[in-house]
Amino acid sequence: MPEQGVPTSPIQRAAGPETEPAAGAAVRRTGLLVVLVLGGLTATPPLAMDMYLPSLPEVTRSLHAPAATVQLTLTACLLGMALGQLVVGPMSDRWGRRRPLLTGLAVYVVATGLCALVPTVEALVAFRLAQGLAGAAGIVIARAVVRDLYDGVAMARFFSTLMLVSGVAPIVAPLIGGQILRVTDWRGVFVVLTVVGLLLGALVWAKLPETLPAAERHGGGVGEALHSMRRLLADLPFSGFMLAGSFAFAALFAYIAASPFVIQEIYGASPQTFSLLFGLNSVGLVAAGQINGKVLVGRVSLEKVLGIGLAVVIAAATALLLMSTGVLGETGLVPVAAALFVLMSAMGVTLPNAQALALMRTRHAAGSASALLGTSSFLIGAVASPLVGIAGEHTAVPMAVVQLVAALVALACFMGMCRPWNRRAAAEGADS
Repeated sequence: MPEQGVPTSPIQRAAGPETEPAAGAAVRRTGLLVVLVLGGLTATPPLAMDMYLPSLPEVTRSLHAPAATVQLTLTACLLGMALGQLVVGPMSDRWGRRRPLLTGLAVYVVATGLCALVPTVEALVAFRLAQGLAGAAGIVIARAVVRDLYDGVAMARFFSTLMLVSGVAPIVAPLIGGQILRVTDWRGVFVVLTVVGLLLGALVWAKLPETLPAAERHGGGVGEALHSMRRLLADLPFSGFMLAGSFAFAALFAYIAASPFVIQEIYGASPQTFSLLFGLNSVGLVAAGQINGKVLVGRVSLEKVLGIGLAVVIAAATALLLMSTGVLGETGLVPVAAALFVLMSAMGVTLPNAQALALMRTRHAAGSASALLGTSSFLIGAVASPLVGIAGEHTAVPMAVVQLVAALVALACFMGMCRPWNRRAAAEGADS
């Protein structure tokens, strides 16, 4: 494995020592641009979901559908992103990163535009599924590109930097969504998302180079892709980091799916107030991610930071459950919002470190590894969505229960499968 903290591009690996300094300089010169492009790609999920969140109550009225059915539009999008990554990840290992990425973005734009035209909630669910399937390309390939370019601590730092860029999306998305609802209806949200998709596709076409040389691509087709995935899943620490990150994501998505109803319906906040609170929580996530990348990474082990992050998520979810059940007496919006802020901030150290630790286990088939990470996260998150609405719109108890259970399972997977106290085992990759 390359020395931790040293960026390694595929050009460096293929060209040899004589051209390595020039290749490294090229990577550094385009570093900011790569961060911006990959940040835009990883922002696809929050853009597709968070900008739409303030309009969920309006969609229930407009399409004459119950809240649980409308929440399925979020589940469908997540399910599509999960399944799409299983297809696109191995494709990117075989054909390179650019072609599958550009194709996925084109389909994403079409599906998003059709969401603005649907007459029924069933059609909206179907096109949200298609939107998720296509949007998966940006998510999975962005992670694979990071693995192409970086390793070790440098990769963990890059993921934290990506969180700064992609974290802007959940901050501004609900704010934009709330403002769009002032001048138009929920359909206008999808029109804006279509325009954003077009702009991102144009940026990728013009500015993102191919990062996987032809010599490093896999030509074995579906069989080889499945073999790579089986090998990765057989590596216990990789699976442990994957599941820890996935269940942490489920706790995050329980918040995403339930908070519009909790904040607006239970506590009577306006869509604009909800958007401001959602943005504030996203600021906490971004700030924690930057502390992780610039202060903690390289000084504190990634395993220790991940464990602390999961412990904080458990504490915040426990507080939310106690407030929701009335154990702490009657509570208003402020303490609930404070607990949600702590939970979201803890995600800023939990999610990037779980991804980095898992990807450190593999030197090859980064697309397949990224696909497994993304698919697991989105499938488990998709299950969390309908569960938070199972008791109706007038209680926050299901949200808190799902968050607490998911965080506890995440910690159990991390401790039981990754054995963070055994640093030597953690250093040996799945395909070393």
